[in-house]
Amino acid sequence: MRVLAIDTALEACSAAVLDTEHGGIVAHESLTMQRGHAEALMPLIKRVMDRAGFAYTALDRIAVTIGPGSFTGLRVGIAAARGIALAAGKPAVGLSTLATYATPLIAADDTLPVVAAIDARHDHVYLQVYGPGGRTLVAPRVAPLREAVRAAANSGAPRIVGTAANLLAAAWPLDERSPRSVEQRGAPDIDWVAQLGAAAPDTGVSPRPLYLKAPDAQPQEASHLARR
Repeated sequence: MRVLAIDTALEACSAAVLDTEHGGIVAHESLTMQRGHAEALMPLIKRVMDRAGFAYTALDRIAVTIGPGSFTGLRVGIAAARGIALAAGKPAVGLSTLATYATPLIAADDTLPVVAAIDARHDHVYLQVYGPGGRTLVAPRVAPLREAVRAAANSGAPRIVGTAANLLAAAWPLDERSPRSVEQRGAPDIDWVAQLGAAAPDTGVSPRPLYLKAPDAQPQEASHLARR
C-alpha cells in the first residue's frame, strides 16, 4: 500500500510517503513551525512526492492528522488531504493526533501505560491514557491540568509524550510514582502517521477536525446588531 501522510496539527508541517511493499517510508520531510502551514504545505508535499517518484494517482490513500491541535493548522492539513484525495480519486483517512503520539511508545512496549498529552492552553490539556495492550483507559478529552494529572497518575507510572508532557511532569503529585519517561514533542513522528494511515480502516467518510473544545476566539454578542 502507498500512503501519503500529512500533519499540520501542531508545531510542524510534515509529509511522508509510505510504500509497504517496497521498503516502508520512501520519502519524508518535516519543518518545525507554529504558523505558516498554509504557505508551506503544498510545496513540501510536492517535494516529498517528487522524491518518492510517484504520481498522486499511484497512491492508495491519503492520511492526515485531524486533531486535537491548532484550529488553523488542522484546517490546512485536512483541506489539502481532501483536495488531493478528490483529485486523485483516492480515499482519505483521518487520524487522532493523540493516537499518533502514543503509537510508537505502544509499539516499543505495550505492557506499560502511555499518556498522550497536548497543551490546550489556559491551564488545560488534551489527553488520552492507554493501558497494557494499547487499550484506552481514558478516552480523548480536554481537561484542566490538575484533572489531567490525576487521570494520568491513576494509570501507574506512565510514559508521557506530547506538547504537554513537561506540563504534566512538572505538576506530578509527590505521593504518586513518577512517570517512567517524559518526551516533550512538538509534533508526532510523520513516519508513524503514515504507518497508522496504512492500518486505519477506510470508513468512506472524509476527514473532519477533532477539536474537543470550542475555539478561543468567540464572536462578541454585544457586537451583534439587534433585528428590527
